[in-house]
Amino acid sequence: MATPRNPAPTVDTIIELASGGIVLIRRKNPPPGWALPGGFIEYGESAEDAAVREALEETSLKVQLIELLHVYSDPTRDPRQHTIASVFIARADGIPYGADDAAEAAVFYEHTIPTPLAFDHAKILADYFAYKRTGQRPRYS
Repeated sequence: MATPRNPAPTVDTIIELASGGIVLIRRKNPPPGWALPGGFIEYGESAEDAAVREALEETSLKVQLIELLHVYSDPTRDPRQHTIASVFIARADGIPYGADDAAEAAVFYEHTIPTPLAFDHAKILADYFAYKRTGQRPRYS
């Protein structure tokens, strides 16, 4: 009997700061580029706990989760393997500092988002900024 191949569950967190900016990390490991803080959910860990843990590990910020933005599951969203990401919106105070597998953490605004972004994070951020403007959540496609 073959072992089933399942997508890996992941989390990403859009960290909002009081300045109105959001935090992105520059990845140390492939795939390269700027990205939302996030990573794989560990066995026995909830998605919410993973989002808080990954945010702290990669940005040195203690976050408060506010809401779930959307779930992203396109099989091509991560070039390494099929993943399903629960994307949270969170708030934090302080100055981000890149740690763990983040080479750098920095604050950006909608008009200063660097390109290219890793994974499908350009789509996620476009959905986020549209949601902030309109209050309408991303639609399933």
